[in-house]
Amino acid sequence: MTDKRYAFVASRTAEAQALCELLVARYGQAPVEECDVIVALGGDGFMLQTLHRHGRHHRPVYGMKAGTVGFLMNQYREDDDLPARLAASHPAILKPLEMTATSEAGSSVTALAYNEVSLLRQTKQAAKIRIFLNGSVRLDELVCDGVLLSTAAGSTAYNLSAHGPILPLDAAVLALTPISPFRPRRWRGAILRDDTEVRFEILDHYKRPVSATADSSEVRDVVEIVVRQSREQTVTLLFDPEHNLEERILKEQFAV
Repeated sequence: MTDKRYAFVASRTAEAQALCELLVARYGQAPVEECDVIVALGGDGFMLQTLHRHGRHHRPVYGMKAGTVGFLMNQYREDDDLPARLAASHPAILKPLEMTATSEAGSSVTALAYNEVSLLRQTKQAAKIRIFLNGSVRLDELVCDGVLLSTAAGSTAYNLSAHGPILPLDAAVLALTPISPFRPRRWRGAILRDDTEVRFEILDHYKRPVSATADSSEVRDVVEIVVRQSREQTVTLLFDPEHNLEERILKEQFAV
């Protein structure tokens, strides 16, 4: 046993559940609100669920891969000493985006995004979106399948698939990336300071409806979306020194 108190949380897969039972038997289990470290067992999707579910407790989170994709996770090694790994781990502080989406019906929804806020067309017709930065129009009309605003930590996820840039973790910038843009043809996105407020206005929203998603929290039939970096919420992820998050992001920039 150890003087550290761990809260083990696991995805519903058989692999993750079996690993959770093993680690609880070895190190014990504490309530999330009373633990020193949350240990998340699963893949990247489950890590995001853990951050959204338990971020308010302000506990560091150490992920161990027991899923298909594990960019945000450390490898599990059966013969390892978990307390020793945690003592040697490197912290990465993530600042999520805060999305406030207003729907056609007039309701407003606020949600956090550790990876990205994405806007997507809901029908066969392309979306038409006007983009404001800090209150000024920067793109009068973007005709596209969608557009996303990504954090540095999320820049290797959906943003990369949409041909957006990979961002260094400590660069204090965000990636604004179009998804299948039709007009203007040559616009490939922008890199913004992370204190920029980005507002999206949906044009012709009755004929060309759009949904907005903060990580996995979706709002449909939106007319306006305001996104800014959260001024209050942060979360600390812990990584093994040989595979810390900054190094992983750097390696992705040279992947072929």
